[in-house]
Amino acid sequence: MDEASPRIVQAMNLPDPGERGYACTAVGTAARLNGRLTPELFAALRAEGPDGRAEDAGDDTPTFVPYRDLPPWFRRRWVHAVVCGRLENWRASTADVIEGGRRTLRGRH
Repeated sequence: MDEASPRIVQAMNLPDPGERGYACTAVGTAARLNGRLTPELFAALRAEGPDGRAEDAGDDTPTFVPYRDLPPWFRRRWVHAVVCGRLENWRASTADVIEGGRRTLRGRH
């Protein structure tokens, strides 16, 4: 892990978006295989941003790296993503219930 980390970080800084995508995939794979990431890899994920090429790696990392081992900024990002996801699910469920009620009322008239 410590040997591959500098190479992955270097690849994440390449100009070609496709090559950077492969590097981001390598970050997710490193998290899955090792159960941890180096501080340099976390810094590279942070630099890439939550909506950048590293989105999937960022989403997968908390699955494989224990919460206690995540840096504070990553914990906040993860909690934000989970809360937003839950709120969106609740909104969609509520909309489905309302639409079902409307259909039922229309059918009775």
